[in-house]
Amino acid sequence: MFSPRPRISTAPDLHVVDGLTSFERALDQPLMVGLFLPHQQGAWSPSKAPRDTDWSFAYNAECAVQADEMGFDLVFALAQWLAKDGYGGEIKFRANALDPFVASAGLAPLTKNVLLISTVHVLYGLHPLHVAKYGAVIDHMSGGRWGINVVTGYKEKEPRMFGLEPIGRDERYERASEFTELMKLLWTRDENLDFDGRWWSTGQAFVAPKPLNRLPVLVNAASSGAGLNYATSYSDLIFTTSPAGADPEKTCQSLPDRVRHIKAMAKEKGRNIRVLINPHVICRSTDAEAWEWRDRILAERDWVATENFAADFLGGDQDSWRGHSLENWSVGGNVHLVGSPTTIVNWMVRLKETGIDGVQINFFDFLPDLACFREKVWPLMFEAGLRN
Repeated sequence: MFSPRPRISTAPDLHVVDGLTSFERALDQPLMVGLFLPHQQGAWSPSKAPRDTDWSFAYNAECAVQADEMGFDLVFALAQWLAKDGYGGEIKFRANALDPFVASAGLAPLTKNVLLISTVHVLYGLHPLHVAKYGAVIDHMSGGRWGINVVTGYKEKEPRMFGLEPIGRDERYERASEFTELMKLLWTRDENLDFDGRWWSTGQAFVAPKPLNRLPVLVNAASSGAGLNYATSYSDLIFTTSPAGADPEKTCQSLPDRVRHIKAMAKEKGRNIRVLINPHVICRSTDAEAWEWRDRILAERDWVATENFAADFLGGDQDSWRGHSLENWSVGGNVHLVGSPTTIVNWMVRLKETGIDGVQINFFDFLPDLACFREKVWPLMFEAGLRN
């Protein structure tokens, strides 16, 4: 029997629960929690160890829906532009990948509360008017739950795919600043806009509809002086990386100075920002079981893919991953949390004590690992005061 589709309102309202928007609820958490979606083939780990993680939209949608139902605060994925076969090896690591800008639109009607962050390379031929318009539409589709992770791109191969020459780091962030200023003007101006900048201009430009909520959430990952100057000027959420590699003990020792520096830079500009980091979580019933699985991921790494992966990240002018070893790259993620549910939560507490405001988690085998996290780790995070 034919069943009519449910009617969708032609005038979406701002999504509010208990008087708070999704972003306000996220800011209210003792520790913000996000999921780094596996948009790319092989996700974060260039390993041949068995798993069912898949880059397809259907798989990523299931991950996002599960995270949304759990009460995660945000979901997003990286954006990349790679040649045929990605990073290669037997597994053709990252040969296929979704575009997170497009995928966020697909996730909007499937999720209810979680923030949807689109990673966008803003300097690869896009005009601020494009991003302002497309982003405002996704914001309406999601009920005001959309945000943008601004990426300037440091890998020299990527701009050449668009027929562009690579740009030095300082100039990239100067351009990103102008891009962001113009994008924000288009979101907030109620009149046509004439803009004559150094790199972009508009004549009588206008964006309607406007975003449902305040300015959409702005996100950036930065470590360099130029990157942090941009991030502390514009971003609501800043992703930092461990200065000491993936070992959590060394991470917790090295992070406080970095986090204080970032927040002090923002405070000098009259801004209050939140700092997040990206842990790769390997959780099993016991510490021994978790480390056994971690060792298997390493033992079955695809060496060609791993070396190409690391070389590509370390070949540009970014500073974020300099302390990571090939072993770290084989597992993936910025800091590795390995152990029982109690051990994982204890590390989360330690990370919060460094001044970190949130974690953006990735896994090796996403759906089963997320289910384990939901059943065994998530309740302990509430008990530890990391969630409310």
